[in-house]
Amino acid sequence: MAVAPSQFRSLAGLLAALAVCFAASAIGGALTRPNLDWYATLAKPGFAPPNAVFPVVWTILYAMMAVSAWLVWRAPAESDDRKSGLVWFGIQLGLNVLWSFAFFWLHSPGFGLGVIVVLLIAIVITILRFHRTSQTAALLLVPYVLWVSFAAALNFALWSLNQ
Repeated sequence: MAVAPSQFRSLAGLLAALAVCFAASAIGGALTRPNLDWYATLAKPGFAPPNAVFPVVWTILYAMMAVSAWLVWRAPAESDDRKSGLVWFGIQLGLNVLWSFAFFWLHSPGFGLGVIVVLLIAIVITILRFHRTSQTAALLLVPYVLWVSFAAALNFALWSLNQ
């Protein structure tokens, strides 16, 4: 059974979206892992989850983000909403990595807090742009914005407790 060119292109697009999202995950992880000893020294609020929760949640979220981007990428090429949505997706993905750099690599909860606020704004804009192209794509990003909102509250608490 032969694969139609459009099916191959679609599968290649999904694989590319997964590769881009998990590359961002790998970069963020590379910035984070060497600094977990520093993180362990911080005073934490009672709602801070155990470290083992983070990689599980992020793996699921990055997969959902990739599928979301792929659904928008598959939309008709002439759609301006498609293009702007994917640009915003790239912006928020870059900010996601920047947060790991700011918070973990630079050991700066304050800088991390500033980045995560901008990241939240970029995620909301991405969801709004994606919604114009694919409601499913937008819905796939809702758990992400909820988790980053929780992470922002955690970041704020860490900044407050460790000034």
